[in-house]
Parts: sequence; structure tokens; C-alpha cells
Amino acid sequence: MVLEAQRADYLMDTRGTDSPPVQNTPSALPAGPVPGSAIFIKEPSTLECALPFRKTVGKSNAKREQGILKDSVFLIRHGEMNHVISENYSYKTETYYSILCHELEGKPVRPSSSAILDAYIVPLCLERAKRGGIPACDWGISQGYVPLPAILYGLNYFATTSDFFVVDDNAKAKGVIKHITNIGKYPFCYQKLDEGATIHSCIGIFGKTANPCTRISQMAEKVYEQFSIPLVTMVFVKSGEQYMLSSLAPTKYSQLSGEERTLLFAYLSHQEFL
Repeated sequence: MVLEAQRADYLMDTRGTDSPPVQNTPSALPAGPVPGSAIFIKEPSTLECALPFRKTVGKSNAKREQGILKDSVFLIRHGEMNHVISENYSYKTETYYSILCHELEGKPVRPSSSAILDAYIVPLCLERAKRGGIPACDWGISQGYVPLPAILYGLNYFATTSDFFVVDDNAKAKGVIKHITNIGKYPFCYQKLDEGATIHSCIGIFGKTANPCTRISQMAEKVYEQFSIPLVTMVFVKSGEQYMLSSLAPTKYSQLSGEERTLLFAYLSHQEFL
């Protein structure tokens, strides 16, 4: 089976608009996939899925593994499926429009744009996870009331699931709520914590983790089955012996441990197969 790895650094002037560009200006793809190649591109403001400039990715080694640059976007082709790897899949990002471009052109791509939108809105994420058999936290939406202790997530346009707050007293909760609601303009999501509950996070790479915990590893596989996001940070609440999903968040390459970086680079250099 032939694999191709591609990387796109999209330079698009689409921020601040409510819709992606209407027209694409495709250019010719290479005649056939080239095993072990990575394509680096600087595109004009129009959205193009074609990637004309290429550079070879060699075997994995420590020096090359450290060379995954901030904001890099990679495309791995496995059979007919295109897998997009990025630090940020949020709405209106270059990555989001890249995925949308593939969908509009009828090209199979993972993750899907709908999975991305669900993943980074906490209530939608948790309900989708529950439907997939993933233990997930109960949640509520409020503009002021919050049970204590609890985890709080903002739900406004500028909120990110990377930022969550644990509150255990009214004074702290009041300050956090004021911040994440922009002084009451927006609602927030809360998750009630049981006594003694702890918060944990783990990075998933194509459904695999560097975490030795079997339960976490199994949940990472299920999360990937549901959302198909190649690089994602999973936040869990541990209550007793049970782990429950609290949220999914973007993952910066700089956050990766040495083992996680090696695993990611193994996919990019085709030493690990999907």
C-alpha cells in the first residue's frame, strides 16, 4: 500500500469572514504519490488543495523529530483516505478550511469538518462521546449558577477548550465566571466534580498514547473512532477508579513528550501504519 505524507502551511486571508472562499483554483497534483515524501507549500490567499512543492522526509531520528515546526499542517494519504494533522482544528482556521476544501471536492478526509465542530464545543463533544460508548462527565449550561466543586469552560466565540478552570469556593467561582462570560454576556459550561475527583490529561496520536494506563489507552482508541482527530489532548476526570471524558482540546507540537514526538514522526515518515 502506497502512502504519501504532505505538509501544507496555508497562508490564507480568510479570518474575520463568516464563510470560506467560494472558489478554488486547483493546480495539478504530482502524477502519482511518492512514498516517503513531504510537501511544503506557501499558498496565495485562494484556497487550494493541490500541493506542488515537495521535500523528502527521511528516517526518524532525534534531530528530525525536533524539527516539527509550529503551525505546520501535514496531510497523510493512506489508500483513498486523507488524514490531516495539525496543532489546531478550530473553526475558521487554515486547517478547518483545508478539510472543508477536501469535502467540497468529494475527497475522503479525516477528521471531518462536523467532527471538528463537535469536538471543541464541550456539550456537543460529551454527547457525541456518550453515543460512542465513552464514559463522559455530566454537564450543564449556566450564566451564573454553578455547583461546587466544578470544572468550568467558556462557550463564547473566543473560548478554547484548552482553558478550563476548577473552582471550589464561591469567591473563586465568581471571578472565573466573570472572566469566561465576559461579564455576563455569554453562557458557560460546568461539570460538577465528586469529592476527591482529580483532573488528568493525555495526548492521543491516531488513537494511541504514551500513557501506560490501559483504561486511558482504551478511551483514546474510542475517542479516535468517534472523532478521527489525529492529534488531540484529552482531559479526563477521575472519580474513584473511573475515568470520564471532560473535553477535547488542541495540542501544540511543543507540548509533546519525546515518546509522543517519536510516535507522531513515525506516522509522518511511514514507519507507523494507520
